[in-house]
Amino acid sequence: MATQGVLGAATLKEFEDGLHGELIRPGDGAYDEARSIWNGAHDARPAVIARCADSSDVRHAIGFARSEGLDVAVRGGSHSIPGFSTCDDGLVIDLTPMKGITVDASGATATAEGGVTWGEFDGATQEHGLATTGGLISTTGVAGFTLGGGIGWLMRKYGLACDNLRSAEVVTADGQILTASATENPDLFWGLRGGGGNFGVVTSFELDLHPVGPTVAAGPVFYAGDRAEEIMRFYRDFARELPDELSTLVNLITAPPAPFLPEDWHGKKLVGLVGCYSGDPDAGMKALQPIRDLGDAVADLVGPMPYVQMQSLLDALWPKGTQAYMKAGYFRELDDHAIETMARFHQNATSPSSEIHIQHFGGAIARVGEDETAHGKRQAPFVLNAIASTHEPGGLETHIDWAQRFYAEIEPSLTGAAYINFLSSEGEDRVQAAYGPEKFARLRALKDRYDPTNLFHLNQNIPPS
Repeated sequence: MATQGVLGAATLKEFEDGLHGELIRPGDGAYDEARSIWNGAHDARPAVIARCADSSDVRHAIGFARSEGLDVAVRGGSHSIPGFSTCDDGLVIDLTPMKGITVDASGATATAEGGVTWGEFDGATQEHGLATTGGLISTTGVAGFTLGGGIGWLMRKYGLACDNLRSAEVVTADGQILTASATENPDLFWGLRGGGGNFGVVTSFELDLHPVGPTVAAGPVFYAGDRAEEIMRFYRDFARELPDELSTLVNLITAPPAPFLPEDWHGKKLVGLVGCYSGDPDAGMKALQPIRDLGDAVADLVGPMPYVQMQSLLDALWPKGTQAYMKAGYFRELDDHAIETMARFHQNATSPSSEIHIQHFGGAIARVGEDETAHGKRQAPFVLNAIASTHEPGGLETHIDWAQRFYAEIEPSLTGAAYINFLSSEGEDRVQAAYGPEKFARLRALKDRYDPTNLFHLNQNIPPS
């Protein structure tokens, strides 16, 4: 691999002169901020960062990386858990300056460039009372989230983010700028809907919008952590009968020092039931009432609130620089073994920032045909995510060990498959498990066509054959 030492000043000057955006080198005042990503567990030093202004910049950067033999990392919102938004000694194609958003309210679509975050997107679409399934943290990028599937508060009613992708502009490894849709390059379009960043750099997303908000019935109710088994057994039954408008999750946490939680509970174990109803707020409050009726709530924050507030509700718990690792899978069912294991590992979590999430699938997700998109495993009833996390320097390895031990114990209750956006760096076997053999083979054929040299390998990689 070429490194900064090999990239001569004249070579870099020629590259810079062809950019509309900004080139950042080691030693530049902006370098340390520009190289930092959301997950503080990764501290890489790229040889050069191209802050792209448009698709032609992206094409120019790809050509430069190819000619110089550089590793390529692509950055949208930079929330990649495995740290794929950066690299050592390579080129970062940074899309964060590309913030264009166009809303077609009458056509119920919006187009967002590759650097747009969900907070920015929701702000633009909510002006028209419209939304699409977006991230649970508002600083997450639209790009990586959508390409990897996209689990959010509207998913049971309106599907995953990738189900709402109508078209995309893609810069491929050979420098072509293509449109992918149901009618143009439909094979590539299929692969982008769940296949991640394997096939090119997506510089623009056209997404379907739906009537949501501006006020929704939503929020969390927190109960004492020693009731976790009781609460999860309740949730198992509660989730069976839910209307599609209601997306919910269970969150096993240690109470942060947040003003919305009683001070005497700070640092103690809590189990949160969280929901968001995408339809009429009055109907939503009725649908959410059972999670509020379990008695002795530590805090009940369910109520009518702006959709944009719900979309940023968890932001303060996950600031930039958080060190994080995920170990995730799909439940066969929420059986007693799974419930007991989750409750036990919740109590012995090694970090107060670590969490265990259960997210309810079904609804619109399960109604999309298994072969319609690259996203795998739509029929699972629940998604599990164990998040090992710390805001302190060092110590993450201890918390990763906790997550891996937890996963090993709960594995009999899981399907063996995985959700791409919740995978850490776990190797090709886990990527194959995420898609299943037929989809993986189809994705590999696409890789052979659009990126035969695996230029785009810093992702949940589908290597060419």
